[in-house]
Amino acid sequence: MENTDNTPHGLPLDAQSILELAARSMFQLFSSISQGMFLVDRTGRIVWVNDGYKRFLPALGFSSVDQFVGHMVEEVIPNTQMRRVLETGEPFLIDLLTNRAGTFVVSRIPLRDESGGDVIGAIGIVLFDHPETTLQPLISKFALLHRDLDDARRELASQRLQAPGQRQSKYTFASFVGTSPAAVEVKRQARRAAQTSSPVLLLGETGTGKELLAHAIHATSSRARGPFISVNIAAVPDTLLEAEFFGVAPGAYTGADRKGRDGKFKLADGGTLFLDEIGDMPQALQAKLLRALQEGEIEPLGSNKLIPFDARLIAATSRDLGALVREGKFREDLFYRLNVLPIKVPPLRERRSDIPALLEVLGEEMALRSGDRQPELAPDALALLSAQTWRGNIRELRNVLEQAVMRSDSLNIGRAQFEEVLKEAGIERIAPLPLAEFGNGADSASDPLRPLAEQVAQVERRAIAAAMAATGGNKLAASRLLGISRAKLYERLDNPVQE
Repeated sequence: MENTDNTPHGLPLDAQSILELAARSMFQLFSSISQGMFLVDRTGRIVWVNDGYKRFLPALGFSSVDQFVGHMVEEVIPNTQMRRVLETGEPFLIDLLTNRAGTFVVSRIPLRDESGGDVIGAIGIVLFDHPETTLQPLISKFALLHRDLDDARRELASQRLQAPGQRQSKYTFASFVGTSPAAVEVKRQARRAAQTSSPVLLLGETGTGKELLAHAIHATSSRARGPFISVNIAAVPDTLLEAEFFGVAPGAYTGADRKGRDGKFKLADGGTLFLDEIGDMPQALQAKLLRALQEGEIEPLGSNKLIPFDARLIAATSRDLGALVREGKFREDLFYRLNVLPIKVPPLRERRSDIPALLEVLGEEMALRSGDRQPELAPDALALLSAQTWRGNIRELRNVLEQAVMRSDSLNIGRAQFEEVLKEAGIERIAPLPLAEFGNGADSASDPLRPLAEQVAQVERRAIAAAMAATGGNKLAASRLLGISRAKLYERLDNPVQE
């Protein structure tokens, strides 16, 4: 006689058996084909991980499964949304997760009790651990929408903070890309300068990011809600500089505006005045600038009335002001007035390890302007660009990248394309160091009679050492340089292949 007893699900026993078998089969299938999988109980505590997930543990700070299991999921997996799945019972079938282990495409599925009601846990599944290659069009679209949203939020915030028509700084310290010792030190000095009201003098070659730092100092200072007014002295004719600085009184001269015009000092009242290329200032105007800084007052052109102002001064120059003082081309008293908090911005050749990260950011900016996906640079291209001296610094680096991308039929750019651009631009090309130069001792890997596994292991160690050296220890940049995921790099660093 046919068995018609029902289970709690209301299904015949044969159907229930098939359902349980299907559930087990699907679980095993996901565990085998995914990049990694783990389970949490109803409290959010991790209770199990499969073999595939173990390779992510070093990047998350764990050397064994025993250390990882038992922790609350949000304590050990940054940015996870697993708690939300447990609280709502709603699955996240496709999502992007980014943390120190890398960027992943993940699924999160709630587990319910036999009645199908209460949530008793959840499954986390890593579908792809290197989505920047497998899902590049989707990632690019997502990144573009995310940047647009961030831009809209910043614009809305600035409109709330500022009066209509008021100018504001465009950059923060996060905009100064770099984790090299030189970059970290200049940002440290600039942050300290932002906490004072004293004049700041930014010294450095053209294209190093002096104006960007001026914006960042203002944005971090107590004057951040005030205006940021910038004047490039080298770009304004000498005859117009006085009017540009101090303004023009009504009817000061034939053809002058009957209402007069405010100068940059007046416009910067309550905020920051940035004088770029101050080393090019005519000597006749230097005395008036010094008086304005000492007295806190300006006298518009054609007026006999003094107008007080309150603006914090940041100056920048690519010239040697000390040498100009000795030559009598720059007032010594003005130099001492400006040189209260001098900050030397390092040239790009003194922070080569920041070049891969800079190229990443410059590539993102290009993608944002063009609406296309971000260009991808081959490892040999990154090595070539990291070895150059870059006399024009970041400005020159951006120009070379844009030329290479514009000339290429593909967004995958190799070393040969950059060599062509460097040659035509007349830039002295410096060959990158071969991997062998990053090894220790004799090059025993050149012995073809050694076991192949030993040779591969040594080449891999040297490649990783070269990438880490070229990026100054930046693991994200090194993984991109090597063309592997960051989780794989962490795994190799913690557990190097033995000879």
